[in-house]
Amino acid sequence: MLSAAIYQKQLRLSSSAKLIHSSGEITNYVTVDAYRIGEFPFWFHQTWSTSFQLCIALLILYNAVGIATIAAMAVIILTVACNAPLAKLQHKFQTRLMEAQDDRLKALTEALVNMKVLKFYAWKNKFKKVIEGLRDVECKWLKAFQLRRAYNSFLFWSSPVLVSAATFSACYFLEIPLNATNVFTFVATLRMVQDPVRKIPDVIGVVIQAKVAFNRIISFLDAPELQRTRRCCMDPKKPIVIKSASFSWDEHALKPILRNINLEISAGEKVAICGEVGSGKSTLLEAVLGKF
Repeated sequence: MLSAAIYQKQLRLSSSAKLIHSSGEITNYVTVDAYRIGEFPFWFHQTWSTSFQLCIALLILYNAVGIATIAAMAVIILTVACNAPLAKLQHKFQTRLMEAQDDRLKALTEALVNMKVLKFYAWKNKFKKVIEGLRDVECKWLKAFQLRRAYNSFLFWSSPVLVSAATFSACYFLEIPLNATNVFTFVATLRMVQDPVRKIPDVIGVVIQAKVAFNRIISFLDAPELQRTRRCCMDPKKPIVIKSASFSWDEHALKPILRNINLEISAGEKVAICGEVGSGKSTLLEAVLGKF
């Protein structure tokens, strides 16, 4: 449904919105962002279930080792606190990564669409260098994101060992007796929450990616659309009448592309629009079709 909404929105985009959201970006919205939002519900349940399991585990630990559970809580809180700046960096790098991916796909799409022109003017090597440069920028942000994600994984994968060491050390200094019963309970409880805790880095990564994807798609769906107002032709013999009109692809442009256009076309009349390259022939046709 989300992909269908994106496709429908693409058909209604105004000319100014098309300057912001290129075909490469729209491809990213459908293939990447929509997929990440689609997989988010599965990982969302992993967030609250992991928190619930941790709370149950802490209660069991408290019954087993008593006040020494505070050491385990301190390690968990410290791990989460150390992860906070890493999560912010992940969000920043994920945003930059998607922007770099949009730029690369935009250039790649333009090269494929205009392949005849590239071959004719022998520009293929130039465009190849441009696309490779954009790919290098994308790889730079991808490397930065995955590196912070690796740091995040290291923190949470090492947390069970740190929790065990901190709890046993607290038992030693607080002179809490350790026997087979409470040690077995502690180890079994820790093993129970070990797998959910190790999934936390993946959950954080998916949540960050889904948030970035959601913001991007919302920005696209909120883009201005073509005006649907239609005016009935006053004279059926002249279905196309333009008087002293100015047109521009960007509504905020200081100078319109076409100025003071006057055009009258009678029904059944054949009209040829001639002019130099870049003189505005296609722009005039787009204006007649109502795409401004």
